Amino acid sequence: MKAPGIPANEQERLEAVREYNLLDTLPEEDYDIITKLTASICDTPISLISLMDVDRQFLKSHHGVPFTETPRDISFCGHTIVSSDNIFIIEDARIDERFHDNPLVTEQNAVFYAGVPLVNPNGYILGTLCILDTKPRNLTEVQKEALIALSRQTINLFELRKQNIELRELQEELKFRNNELKNFAGVVSHDMKMPLANMIVTADILKKKYGSELDEQAAEYISYLKDSSFTLSEYIEGLLQHYESERTASKQYEKFDIQQLLEEIVELLNINLDCEIHFPEENIEIVCNRVALEQIFLNLIGNSLKYNDKDKIEIIIDCQRKDNLYEFTIQDNGMGIPEDKINDIFNLFSIVGNLDRHGKKGNGIGLSTVKRIINNLGGTIEVDSTVGQGTTFTFTILQES
Repeated sequence: MKAPGIPANEQERLEAVREYNLLDTLPEEDYDIITKLTASICDTPISLISLMDVDRQFLKSHHGVPFTETPRDISFCGHTIVSSDNIFIIEDARIDERFHDNPLVTEQNAVFYAGVPLVNPNGYILGTLCILDTKPRNLTEVQKEALIALSRQTINLFELRKQNIELRELQEELKFRNNELKNFAGVVSHDMKMPLANMIVTADILKKKYGSELDEQAAEYISYLKDSSFTLSEYIEGLLQHYESERTASKQYEKFDIQQLLEEIVELLNINLDCEIHFPEENIEIVCNRVALEQIFLNLIGNSLKYNDKDKIEIIIDCQRKDNLYEFTIQDNGMGIPEDKINDIFNLFSIVGNLDRHGKKGNGIGLSTVKRIINNLGGTIEVDSTVGQGTTFTFTILQES
C-alpha cells in the first residue's frame, strides 16, 4: 500500500480548512442532498463529502456508509488532494499497486473510486467530493461533468457558511461596541446633567443679584451662558433617549384610543403658539407600545412646531389600519426640508441646517431616535417635503393582537 503524500502548502491548507468550522459538525441537509444526488447521477452506492484534517479525513456527509471519519494514511481522498488531475479515478483498486492491500479494499471492499478536489477561492484544497463502488467501473463524460459541477456547488455551500460565520462575528462585535458606546454615553451624559443644571441656576443667581451692576454686554453674556447650557442639556437628554430607544420599544403593549393619546401629547407640549392641530377623523383603538408611540409623536409634532415660520401653524394627523400595520401621517405647513437633505435626516447627528422659529439649530438626534424606535416596532418611516410649504412624515408600526 502506498500512503498519500502531503501537499507542499499543508500548513496553510489546514488553516484554510479550519476557517470553515466544519470539522466534527453534525450532518446537514444541504450537504446530504449533494451526496445523495451525486450517488444517483453516478449510479454508485457511496458518495462522500470529505475534509482532510491533519491525520484523518472527516466526512461532512456520508451517503452509503455509517462512519464519519477514516485515517488519512489509508484514504483514497488523500491521494486526490495531491493529484494534478481534476478528477482522480481508481477503476479497480484490487489490481492497483497503490491500493490492492489497502484496508479499505481488503476489509471494506472498496473497488472503484472517483474524487474531485474541493478547491476554495484562495486555491487551497479542503477535501473532496467522491464516490465509491464495490465493483470496477468507469464514468461517462456526463457523469464526470456532473461530479465536477456538484463539487463547485459544495464549495459554494462552504463559502456561504464561512460568510455567515463572519457576519455573525461582525454582528456580535458591532453589538459589543454599540453597548460600550451606549454605556459610555449614558455615564457621560448622566454625569454632565448636574453641572449643567448648576450652570443654569448660577446664571439666574448672577443676573438677579448683580443685574443692576452689569452693563448690557455682560447681561448678554450671562443670557448666552444660560441658553448654551439649556442647548447642551437638551442635546444630552436627546442622546440618552437615543440610546434608550431599544429599551423603550421593548415595553409592554397596551390598548388605547389614538385621539386620547394625542390629546395627552398636546397637553404635554404646552403649546403657546397660534396652532391648529387636526386629529384623525376616526378614533381608532390601538394595541401597541404606548410609551414608544408617545415618544415618536412628541418628537414629530415637536418638530412641526419648532420648524415652522408661519403665523398660524397647522398640523394634520391621520391614522389608518393597513393589513397588519398601523399607518400614521403627520402633515404640517412648516419650513420644509431641502431635497438634498431628505436622505440624511434620520442619520444620528445629521443637521438639515434650518434654524427653528427661535433661531436655534437642532442637534440631529431626535429623528434618528424616532427611526430606531419605529424599526424596533417593526415599522418604517418616510418623509415628503417641499421647502416653504411643509413636511409630511408617514410611519408604520406592527399591530399587536
